[in-house]
Amino acid sequence: MKTKRPTSEPDSIDEQLEVWGRELPTLDLETEGIVERIQRLERHLDRSARETLERFDLSHGEWRLMGHLRYSGPPYRGKPGKLAKHLGLSSGAMTNRLDNMERRGLVRRLDDPGDRRGVIVELTDAGQELWEETVGIQAQKEAFVAGVLDEDEKTRLNDLLRRMVRAFEDLHGPVHKHGA
Repeated sequence: MKTKRPTSEPDSIDEQLEVWGRELPTLDLETEGIVERIQRLERHLDRSARETLERFDLSHGEWRLMGHLRYSGPPYRGKPGKLAKHLGLSSGAMTNRLDNMERRGLVRRLDDPGDRRGVIVELTDAGQELWEETVGIQAQKEAFVAGVLDEDEKTRLNDLLRRMVRAFEDLHGPVHKHGA
């Protein structure tokens, strides 16, 4: 199946699509182009985020934990068991992550007033500041990339991607509730 002539400058994926069109003539090249470009953008965004986090000596898991605490709203607290479940960690892995983050002053453990044996994890001021700084830096990088689109194009692209995400979620359910 032939692909339409691009309305913008060709990219490296166009080269792949030419080969696939020749080798697999029944392949829907427009669909393959969409999937390949989304996957390529994901890899670029992932690399960019890793670079940001490495600059601050943070792992992606630590950043997600801080984001989840921020997502919960003030006073930015959560129970370790629920945090572990959200992050897909065993209780032992969560304990190790919290130990490391507590040593670095990013979180603190508080006695749980509702359970004498339990604790609550709280994001410290230093943890909040670090999370906000990394989010701000990453947002600037992403805004630079999205800057190749005008506001109408951004809105249209979000609408189109939203429809695609909903189609997958209708089939398989959401992957997670939020991106923190």
